[in-house]
Amino acid sequence: MTISIANHDLQPNMSHGSVGVKVAQIAKSQQQAEGEMILQLIEATTAPATPAPVGNSGHIIATTA
Repeated sequence: MTISIANHDLQPNMSHGSVGVKVAQIAKSQQQAEGEMILQLIEATTAPATPAPVGNSGHIIATTA
């Protein structure tokens, strides 16, 4: 079994800018996907909001001793 990579038909046509554009589009979509994952991780790790206190408990502080 012989594998030859010298076949010229397998070489990509890089004389046009379409290859670079496609690579840039793929890179952009990958960065967007990674950004979404990071935002989901940040949202998952943030502490839930604490409920507001009910009544006056803890709001009145005695300043005289």
